[in-house]
Amino acid sequence: MTTIITEAPRQARVPRSRAARSHGGRRSAGFWTYAALVAVLLGSLFPVYWSLIVASHDNDAIARVPPVLTPGGHLFENVARVFDTTAFGKAMLNSFIVSGSVTVSVVLFSTLAGFAFAKLRFRGRTSLLVVAIATTTVPHQLGIIPLYILMAELGWTGRLEAVIVPGLVTAFGVFFMTQYLSSAVPDELLEAGRIDGCSTLRLFWHVVVPAARPAAAVLGLFTFMQAWNDFFWPLVVLTPENPTVQVALSSLASGYTTDYALVLTGTVLATVPVVVVFAALGRQIIGGIMSGAIKG
Repeated sequence: MTTIITEAPRQARVPRSRAARSHGGRRSAGFWTYAALVAVLLGSLFPVYWSLIVASHDNDAIARVPPVLTPGGHLFENVARVFDTTAFGKAMLNSFIVSGSVTVSVVLFSTLAGFAFAKLRFRGRTSLLVVAIATTTVPHQLGIIPLYILMAELGWTGRLEAVIVPGLVTAFGVFFMTQYLSSAVPDELLEAGRIDGCSTLRLFWHVVVPAARPAAAVLGLFTFMQAWNDFFWPLVVLTPENPTVQVALSSLASGYTTDYALVLTGTVLATVPVVVVFAALGRQIIGGIMSGAIKG
């Protein structure tokens, strides 16, 4: 009796190099990818580093050949000169008050309006949203004169209210939160909450606010940076005795000759709060990006 032995088919072998490059259907980044990322990162950080280097030297360092690339010993001296030359401490405090108030207000009102436009049904909802979006096409400079006349009628010229009140809510923030909440909050979840007896305000606080946290962090960062870096309107409506930080920086650069060490020292001081805010909101921003990537 003859026994026929058949050999089981062998699985195709994947080359080790290809298996090493692939994990879960995704190719790992190569050397040139990391090199390009490092180059972009260094190029982005170099202006900040150069500002810090010049701020730690005297004004002659900016014209030296070859350029100075190592820190000097005049940083604290230049910081003291910044505060002696202009009301920089008051300007920083004013910018904190303005930026903080505007950021909290924009995030709160934009989330409320975004929830209404995205999830509530009322007459004229689409028309109101279109009008709000259309206001973003109007240049800000066109409203400077009537806005200044209004601030003068209210007696707010030279006061921080003239900078805070016009920025309490933005059309971009309303549109941004509307688009985010329309997909981030399921209608079924809101209906379940209404069946359990939740009011609209309670649904907003316990359902919408937790879901909107990543988008609110992004909007808060953008709003804080915009309010902190705003220059034209505070220059128009505020006085030199009550400036914001950008107006104070412009006064450091005024004169027959520009002391670049002094200007860049003030620039470094003005950059620190923005970096702190980004570090505080970075986890929420990254979490929102990653949650969106996982959903996609």
